[in-house]
Amino acid sequence: MADANCNRNLLNGARAYLSGPMDFVASRAHEKEYGWRNRMRQFLTHYGVTVFNPWHKPLVRGLSGYGEEDQRSSELKRLWTFKPGHEGAQARARVSADYSETVHIDLRMVDISDFVIAYCPTTIYSVGTPHEIIVATQQHKPVLFVSPPVEFCTLAGLRKKAAGDPELRELVAQLVDEVPIHENPSGIPSLWYIPIVGSENFFDGFGFNLYKDRFGWEADKQMEKELEQPPDRPLLPFLEQLASGHYPQRWDPREQAFKNDDDWLLLEDALGQGSPAE
Repeated sequence: MADANCNRNLLNGARAYLSGPMDFVASRAHEKEYGWRNRMRQFLTHYGVTVFNPWHKPLVRGLSGYGEEDQRSSELKRLWTFKPGHEGAQARARVSADYSETVHIDLRMVDISDFVIAYCPTTIYSVGTPHEIIVATQQHKPVLFVSPPVEFCTLAGLRKKAAGDPELRELVAQLVDEVPIHENPSGIPSLWYIPIVGSENFFDGFGFNLYKDRFGWEADKQMEKELEQPPDRPLLPFLEQLASGHYPQRWDPREQAFKNDDDWLLLEDALGQGSPAE
């Protein structure tokens, strides 16, 4: 049964991990400094959540700089080789051993979190994110999965410009095939994710625009896209409901009804006995 006190902040004292592409984003430096994780951290900490952000690893006792990325990751990539023999094997083993620290600490942050927020646009290749999602679901932790609409306005403009130029039109078509470029205007996630994550844990955007005045957020491309096409199911209002004491629900297909989602096991030792965060 859910807590009868509907005014209780269910997020207060909980811990969340922010999962999403890091390696193949357009700019790692921009993503670290201005990406969605920064606004998400501010929103969650406002409601008393401890936030684990893989761009900013927590300090590890006795191990300085354990699992840190950025420049270190770029240097490791330059060491990679497909060369056969002793030299190639040595280089690959070095990359594997060094980066295993990052895998270790990121999965450890998943381990000690109560829930995971995963941002998964269908245009960005990622391996760590699916791994973290699967680890969380195997531990019966909720994964709140954001899959935004994906459209390429620049591509539409380029196609329009190429309409009267057969050579340019062919180059555009080749580019679409080579990349490949797949638009996803409805933000439909991979069907493989749906039974793993659970059908009620999907969102088509964050809804940052709804809270930008409260938190003083400046508009960026992500917020502009959500303003042009407002999400049908934004994540932040869902989280705000949890902060207001609304217990998460899951759909029971057998009884054709909503029931309390018992993956949200927010233990009293984790939540503490204090008053809800303001």
